[in-house]
Amino acid sequence: MCGCGIIVVMTTTQGTLTAPAQPAYTVLRERDAANYIGMSRAWFRQGRMHGRGPVFVRTGRSIRYLTRDLDAWLDAHRVDTHEAGR
Repeated sequence: MCGCGIIVVMTTTQGTLTAPAQPAYTVLRERDAANYIGMSRAWFRQGRMHGRGPVFVRTGRSIRYLTRDLDAWLDAHRVDTHEAGR
């Protein structure tokens, strides 16, 4: 493990571990997810407490974020400035 907070999930084929061309998905810790979208860790905590913010994964006491969920959340909050003023 590199200690960078990124976990890459691999897929298996017929019982052997294989590295896909693209990872199945990437899992980030809270601090890495905060850096990924440019928000603070406190913002993530508040979002979880109030039911806002990106979807997350809870396993026991650990909180993780999938990059695909962070990307989807960012896409959902895009504002087209050309359309916003109409």
